[in-house]
Amino acid sequence: MGDYIIRATAANDSIRAFAITGKELVEEARVRHEASPIVTAALGRMLMAGAMMGVTLKGKDDVMTLQIQGDGPLKGITVTSYPDGFVKGFPLVSDVILPPKNGKLDVGGAIFPGFLRVIKDMGLKEPYVGTTELQTGEIAEDLTYYFAVSEQVPSSVGLGVLVNKDCTVNCAGGFIIQVMPMCPDEVLDKIEENLRSIPSVTEMMSDGMTPEDILNKVLEGFEVDIKEKTETGFRCDCSKERVERSIASLNKKDKEEIIADGKPVEVKCQFCNKKYEFTIDDIKKLK
Repeated sequence: MGDYIIRATAANDSIRAFAITGKELVEEARVRHEASPIVTAALGRMLMAGAMMGVTLKGKDDVMTLQIQGDGPLKGITVTSYPDGFVKGFPLVSDVILPPKNGKLDVGGAIFPGFLRVIKDMGLKEPYVGTTELQTGEIAEDLTYYFAVSEQVPSSVGLGVLVNKDCTVNCAGGFIIQVMPMCPDEVLDKIEENLRSIPSVTEMMSDGMTPEDILNKVLEGFEVDIKEKTETGFRCDCSKERVERSIASLNKKDKEEIIADGKPVEVKCQFCNKKYEFTIDDIKKLK
């Protein structure tokens, strides 16, 4: 197994925890979107967070969407995740370049200010939608704030993407620690102490630590009970048939204008950048 997510509990199930290694996932997203290093870091963090959150969905047809809308030059990111651990996503602007901040990629500067939105479609009449203001634009801190305010679950989120000088992904990973109701104060105090002393996610990943190692580090002092290990990766479910249905759903006037133009139509998937081409004859056949 390459990239994967682990789901675990600790402290008599008073702590729920997730961790991910996502180098291949983030590298594929970088290549698909021809992303600059800052965009790779931002999109990668969102994809890994979405993957970890997606495995909490109960129904096989449930879908979760994470969206950031910002006033920074990146403008926004959309990620869609599924219960099986796979995700897809895209940035609104893929070539953002900013000077480093404190020697690191300035993801916050590329995004902040703005909003974070989480949409859970679980087959009910209306999807659940939670929206919070971005706190820093660094994504991990914004998700920590989202969990506390919108879902009332005290959490700590750590996410990191390290990019090589040639813009490829060196390593990527993250964790989510969540406190369940009635968690003892001494457990909280110990976890807070651990979080203050741990290295950054990219430092831990660079040192060869696995998701299991990271959770053991964050939850040092507790026995970590790993419940599940799930493969993760970038997967887009677009197809020519789906695009055909979209074109077929256009009103008569729009289709007539396309045909009158006399030029082949190229449709690109936002999520994976795959191109679908249709001749005028193809469009005439669509009903």
